[in-house]
Amino acid sequence: MHFSYTEAELDHLKKKDKKLAAAIGEIGALTGWHVEPDIFSALVHHIAGQQISTQAQRTVWGRISAGIKEVTPENVRSAGVEKMQSFGISFRKAEYITELAQKTASGEFDPAALWEMDDEDVIKELCALRGIGRWTAEMLLIFSMQRRDVLSFGDFGIRRGLRMLYRHKEITPELFERYRKRYSPCGSLASLYLWEIAGGAIPGMTDRAPKTAGKKGAAAR
Repeated sequence: MHFSYTEAELDHLKKKDKKLAAAIGEIGALTGWHVEPDIFSALVHHIAGQQISTQAQRTVWGRISAGIKEVTPENVRSAGVEKMQSFGISFRKAEYITELAQKTASGEFDPAALWEMDDEDVIKELCALRGIGRWTAEMLLIFSMQRRDVLSFGDFGIRRGLRMLYRHKEITPELFERYRKRYSPCGSLASLYLWEIAGGAIPGMTDRAPKTAGKKGAAAR
């Protein structure tokens, strides 16, 4: 299942920003951004993939999927911390994932209730769980719930895409907020195009910032 968007959303971004409009024209339609509508499974995926490369995340997720078959609260809880760790994740991540499964199975955490909340309330609810911070919550909003207006300042790839597109050396919180307001209410679609730009989708477009290793970036393709 791919992230879906409309021509109206594309038109909005093009009208609001000429540089982004040109980038959208060069990159074309987006088809490779996958979503996982099962919130529990998506959370396990994101926790397991924190602070590791996209390739490593794919490897770990493949092991988890093969090891416990369907990624449900019951199956994760039955597997326990040691088995979850054996799939290639840290002990702490295994604890977080197992605790999430226990809270979900007991009803203490109800993924279905998130669908009725606005974005900020979803973030607050998720950040109350161990192992989940604002960035992870924002990625869930985009890649599980397909919320329309999410642009994450905590995401290295988005900041890199902004620097490359607009030729900035740094994206300050104040500058970021200007772009967030400009793209709204289609921030999520803008995020996808900024990730494409950050990944080299436009030949010759470079990053003017000093080279540093980013710790956070989307890995949901």
